[in-house]
Amino acid sequence: MAIVKNLLRAAFAVPLLLLTSACGDGEPAPQAPASAPAAPSVAASASSAPSSSADPAARAAETVARLSDEDLAGQVLIPYAYGSSATAVDKAAAAGNRKLAGVDSPAEMIAKFRLGGLILVGFKPDDPTGATNPTSNVENPKQVRELTAGLQDAAGKLPAAAPLLIGTDQEYGVVTRVTEGVTMLPSALAFGAAGQPNLTEAAWFAAGRELAAMGINVDFAPVADTLGAQGSSVIGSRSFGSDPAANAAQVAAAVRGLQASGVSATLKHFPGHGHTTGDSHDELPLIKQDRKAWESQDLPPFRSGIDAGAALVMSGHLNLRAVDSGVAATFSRKIMTDELRGRLRFTGVAVSDAMNMEPARKWPAGEAAVRALNAGNDMLLMPPDITGARDGILTGLRTGTLKRERLTEAVTRILTLKFRSAHTVQPELSTVGSEENARAVAALDAASITVLRGRCSGALASGPVTVSASGSREAARVNLVRALQAAGMTVQAAGGAVVHLVGYGDRQIDLDDSAAITVMMDSPGLLAASRSPTLIATYSSSKLSMAALAAVIAGKASAPGKSPVAVGKLPRSACTK
Repeated sequence: MAIVKNLLRAAFAVPLLLLTSACGDGEPAPQAPASAPAAPSVAASASSAPSSSADPAARAAETVARLSDEDLAGQVLIPYAYGSSATAVDKAAAAGNRKLAGVDSPAEMIAKFRLGGLILVGFKPDDPTGATNPTSNVENPKQVRELTAGLQDAAGKLPAAAPLLIGTDQEYGVVTRVTEGVTMLPSALAFGAAGQPNLTEAAWFAAGRELAAMGINVDFAPVADTLGAQGSSVIGSRSFGSDPAANAAQVAAAVRGLQASGVSATLKHFPGHGHTTGDSHDELPLIKQDRKAWESQDLPPFRSGIDAGAALVMSGHLNLRAVDSGVAATFSRKIMTDELRGRLRFTGVAVSDAMNMEPARKWPAGEAAVRALNAGNDMLLMPPDITGARDGILTGLRTGTLKRERLTEAVTRILTLKFRSAHTVQPELSTVGSEENARAVAALDAASITVLRGRCSGALASGPVTVSASGSREAARVNLVRALQAAGMTVQAAGGAVVHLVGYGDRQIDLDDSAAITVMMDSPGLLAASRSPTLIATYSSSKLSMAALAAVIAGKASAPGKSPVAVGKLPRSACTK
């Protein structure tokens, strides 16, 4: 492990009973020091039921044998809920829950449907996944920790006596659910630009510690999709880049970092969303590659993530023509069982992408649930009709369209994961936003800054500078102004050399041709159209990214990053071979 990670690990004094590999032979997770008093274990009340076996898999099998059909059906569901508290919700949240599940609160939803999990959601207009998040139930770390504690209390009263899987899409970059008070990692492209898996692992370990402190035990990340030549607008900076081998190293490092913190990692979107031009939220995108190209371009990051021990793999609503033409992967046994289980030997939990996305709404919720389970998925994410999905599973059991062996196999995998990670010691809330975490992430940000055109040493602007930004990027602009001032540069409201910021969703009209420096804070493709003499990619608009950018502009740091995707005719870096 690199020095950065060793320092980060040494800084944490809370002991962890670390998540062991659910499905691979990756290297052992790093152990944190065991000198400090133990904090309460996550979901202790939900995992304290007596069992004749201490082995998670054996305990799971014992539990499955005594569960009713209703219990089994509930364990495979992982919906969202309205309300920022498990029990105390306002009228609007109660109305949303009644429409979705016929109950008022998230806790009542868990009790009624005997749920195996719940996803925390957040809607932002500049989020490419926002359409599937009709509400927000995350506000800040303290609120999230109180919410997850309440959810676990509800799960502890269920017959399964197992902790709830509480997940969220904390990818960072444009898809980040909890933003207030957390240490913000940059987008995956920044990790690809840095090209240092040791820094990736350290940053994701820090992120995992913060998620665990908030009571989140599953992260629907990292994105294992490899970008094709045309890119993918819905994936973009969420991917580590266009090189399958480099992506494989990054994905494995992210998995190791997350799971060393006690948070289960999820590889998505299998069998790969990077070589599509469509958006699976709205349509069924086509993966056009032949089988050989798919295996060489899309599979390596998934294989490396599985080998690193990823606990979950998320299916994509994608049409892989070379394997099962016309069938969304979520509903394809050839893809989710023959390829994922057979070829890649994945033995963990397979979770569907959101079932409220358009390709999954081809059938009623109950039929879609049975089809997804029969294909090989173990958990169904965000069903649009929870009652319909549950009842469809029960009907499938009665009619034989869903074999009991398939359902019990799925629930056994789910419970094995839960029991394996149930006694992870929850970090204190003070872990969130800590200086130690900031140092780990800042090192990654500094390594990612990429100059695609311009000087490679000394200050990149002489004299005073003026910072401008497109659209609603005032927070990033202010953070850069302050960082430049802290680096000793003079910043004035007008009349200085212009440093212009652009980001996700911007187009050529948002560029400023008179700017001395143009900075792209997301996927860097737009820089190919800029006329500025200096072009820089940060791949992120976070405060730490702006501080790293300021150090380069002020001449106090080099720009070692290299774009992990092609940017027109520009070099991947003007400063790094």
